[in-house]
Amino acid sequence: MVQNIKDLKVFLDEKVAQYNNPTFIELDPIQIPHSYTTKEDIEISGFLSAIISWGNRTSIIKNAKRMMGYMGDSPYDFILNHNYRHLKQMDGFVHRTFNSDDLLTFIEGLKHLYKGKNGLEGIFVKYQTIDSLQPAIHELKKEFFNIPHLGRTRKHLPDPMTGSAAKKINMFLRWMVRRDDRGVDFGLWKSISPSLLSCPLDVHSGNVARRLGLLTRKQSDAKAVAELDARLREFDPADPVKYDFALFGLGVFEHF
Repeated sequence: MVQNIKDLKVFLDEKVAQYNNPTFIELDPIQIPHSYTTKEDIEISGFLSAIISWGNRTSIIKNAKRMMGYMGDSPYDFILNHNYRHLKQMDGFVHRTFNSDDLLTFIEGLKHLYKGKNGLEGIFVKYQTIDSLQPAIHELKKEFFNIPHLGRTRKHLPDPMTGSAAKKINMFLRWMVRRDDRGVDFGLWKSISPSLLSCPLDVHSGNVARRLGLLTRKQSDAKAVAELDARLREFDPADPVKYDFALFGLGVFEHF
């Protein structure tokens, strides 16, 4: 374990450089939005891929590709212009507890956002605060489900205001907002500062953060995210979530 804070920053910066490069894409769900070139296709494919990002990554990628296939590999056009016949082909889709009923609700939720709310970016631009995007995730969930929906589907969109670490949405936000020249994250949303991003906290990154002394809270919840954010912003206040690459890489690839 790295004891000195200065040495810890050097260590983590080295790990960011090691993992924040295009080879990371090959084994990660971020490869799905990297299949597209238009802004809305990247956003929608990224959002849906992030929503099912739990469990085995090979399975996540396979099922994310399956969802995009249902949409004719044109997710934005599909969201705006699908009909009943298009939706019927999704019967039987399942990724863990996310099934075809949930997918249909997410399609309608996205249609609601892109037709009337300036899309996913519009929600986050409107509700970002001076120091966080977590309240905007809460508002996203409220607006997203302002359509007829099954109660069971609500669990698939996390809400930090009810204590969730909101790992999937924080990961999606990293993809959309972070900008550098390394070729992994997209940096599409120019009106949101990377300084507002929160770390996508999961089992791997949480365990590594605790071992490194960056996190004391035992639960991986919204309070743990806030604690970890505060520490990472000490290392790089302008781009704290670059350290997600280090924590994730150390946990998944190095079993740190």
